[in-house]
Amino acid sequence: MAAMTGTTTYAGFWRRVVAVIIDGLILSVVTVPLTLAVGAGDTYAEAARSSAASSVSAVVTWLYYALMESSARQATLGKMALGIIVTDIEGRRIGFGKATGRHFAKILSALILGIGFLMVAFTQRKQGLHDILAGTLVIRGQAPSVPTVPPPPPPPMSS
Repeated sequence: MAAMTGTTTYAGFWRRVVAVIIDGLILSVVTVPLTLAVGAGDTYAEAARSSAASSVSAVVTWLYYALMESSARQATLGKMALGIIVTDIEGRRIGFGKATGRHFAKILSALILGIGFLMVAFTQRKQGLHDILAGTLVIRGQAPSVPTVPPPPPPPMSS
């Protein structure tokens, strides 16, 4: 996909919301047990462990989104389930750096009372503030399959 064409279907607000819910459920399988294992308490040591668990959860979440969206699949498991992928403005796969920027730009989308996320419902290309800042699109479809290279022919038989 070299450039976005008129046939591109952008992923709408509700499709993206459902994908986020699925991803949240998947991430909770890892992060909730971690938080429960550490526990919260009144002592300094318990508070430090709780802070460490929160930090680990934040790193796990960042890596999940950045690695999945920059992978050959171009999508998290939730996005895959809904048939949507993340691309750059030209429709190409994004790198880890751009996926990381997009992930952390979501903080800004959230800090302004979620308006950055609501922008998806009202912008022409269905971009949230984090998409605009990162230069990304979320479109319906699957990532282009990676062409497989056939194995080399066997060596000729010697007589």
